[in-house]
Amino acid sequence: MRTWNRMVMGTVVAVALLLGLGEAEAYEELTVTDGGTLTGQVTLDGAVPKPKGYNLTTLPDPLYCGRISDGQGWRILQPFQVGPAGEFRDVVVYLEGIDKGKPFHERSLPQVEAKDCLFVPFTTVVRDDQSVTVVNMDPVMHDIQAYETSHLGPRVLFNVPLPMNPQHPRNFKDRSDAALYHKHLAGAPMKQLVNLSKGRRTFVMQCGFHAYMESWGLAVTNPYFAKTDEQGRFTMTDVPPGTYKLVIWHPYIRTTVEHTVTVGPKGTAEAHIAVPAPIGRLYANEVLDHAYVRYNVTEDTKKEIDPMIQKQAR
Repeated sequence: MRTWNRMVMGTVVAVALLLGLGEAEAYEELTVTDGGTLTGQVTLDGAVPKPKGYNLTTLPDPLYCGRISDGQGWRILQPFQVGPAGEFRDVVVYLEGIDKGKPFHERSLPQVEAKDCLFVPFTTVVRDDQSVTVVNMDPVMHDIQAYETSHLGPRVLFNVPLPMNPQHPRNFKDRSDAALYHKHLAGAPMKQLVNLSKGRRTFVMQCGFHAYMESWGLAVTNPYFAKTDEQGRFTMTDVPPGTYKLVIWHPYIRTTVEHTVTVGPKGTAEAHIAVPAPIGRLYANEVLDHAYVRYNVTEDTKKEIDPMIQKQAR
């Protein structure tokens, strides 16, 4: 109970991710004198899956959150960021089997922002003993529900409110004022310790008020990881010479995608990985080709929900 009481004293969640690593040896940091470089590109092979769709009128703050919407009263969430040539963006790639090598880069802690009713970024990489900070920048309340997940099924990590900064107005004169308010102010910190179960490396955060707010995290055991850029490319440096398993991770790619790479002393290795696009229905709330009547948004409501920040495509 004392831990729970401390959780409600601020507006930022710091999540310490401590994996149950059993008897696995801890990663040893040392100077790599003959390390090589691994570069590569990840592409999605096949049709980009359909996005998720959320009827804004069934959830709180439809006017403020509807500033990013499709103009028909729906918020669209596309978990797959893919370029015109199949460049698979914001995908995590990491090497397994390295128990000693370069130090972790401690420049700053990972941070997820709740901004315009989005969790940004969609994917985050953390150490197994590092914190991630979650900040509410919006003038509306958010509620963070976090789960660890794996093939064993989900387990609740925590459920904590993420109140808005007290400098934000709490009572707008009318509903349209909420949509016209554009300031983003961070709130005060709140810390919560989370232990991931043995064998689990991924977690997901969602907002209990706004179901379309979603962010995924991956915990790593060594610093040899990267996220793909706009071209789907990545680079890892100071890799100890050897042959390793390169793993490609995206929360909605259900099958493990691996690639064997060999990095020579002070050499450069290149890896090009085509990830098969998943087929079939990936989620219950997949955007429909035609809206069913019971999901329709009235014409009057459509006029109120104005996508003044971004008009989304289905």
